[in-house]
Amino acid sequence: MGQRSATGDSLAEQAYKLIREKILRGEYRLGAALSRRRLAAELGMSFLPVSEAMKRLEQDGLVESKLRVGTRVRIPTAKDIREHFILREALEVQAARLFTEKASRMERQEIRTIAAQLDGAMQRAQKSGADGELRFRAQMFHLSFHMRIAECTGCSALCAALERNQVLVFNWLYDVAAEHHLPPTWHADLAAVLSGSDVTAADSAMRAHVRNGLEEIQGRILQYFSDQSLTLAGLTPAHASDGGWRVKASVR
Repeated sequence: MGQRSATGDSLAEQAYKLIREKILRGEYRLGAALSRRRLAAELGMSFLPVSEAMKRLEQDGLVESKLRVGTRVRIPTAKDIREHFILREALEVQAARLFTEKASRMERQEIRTIAAQLDGAMQRAQKSGADGELRFRAQMFHLSFHMRIAECTGCSALCAALERNQVLVFNWLYDVAAEHHLPPTWHADLAAVLSGSDVTAADSAMRAHVRNGLEEIQGRILQYFSDQSLTLAGLTPAHASDGGWRVKASVR
């Protein structure tokens, strides 16, 4: 049995939550090196619970370890990003359809109220100069809004699938990494459709909601890491008419 913290969590569980939170906050950015010993010192824990937490984060797909490279926050491939969007769409579109069919009048009103509050929180978090805590809380609110839609369907298996596959967590991670901004009434507009009686409209609205920004997010993340790799290799995109790559001149 692992040692327990004051909250009742094992130290490994506590380490897992703390490291994952730092990743989702953007404090450990995609590609950031993660030393188990340094993390243990930072968290005031021994090496063992941090090592256990890192194994779990690897299983989640948030962290990766490679021989002679070490451990880092996992850099997603284009395939990773697209597949997470595909899975999220499948689960959330089904949640939208079931919500429109089954949600009570109170639940429909609740979702509309939460959506309006969420749009306000997201707009404040997206303002230039907004602090990290504000952005983190807005993303937590965003995740809870989408989970609440699933909960209101009464389908526990659907809720479990959303949590198990962590598609909302990856959506959060990609949004933060790509600095993706949302329209002012993005969630209120979705909630208005879901609160109606047209299942087909709910399907279409959620599908469009999930797909929003896919190309932008994928492009920004992949371009950032492409540029990083080229910089390390001493290369830079050529803006000359040949359209190729040129070696960056050394700074003297």
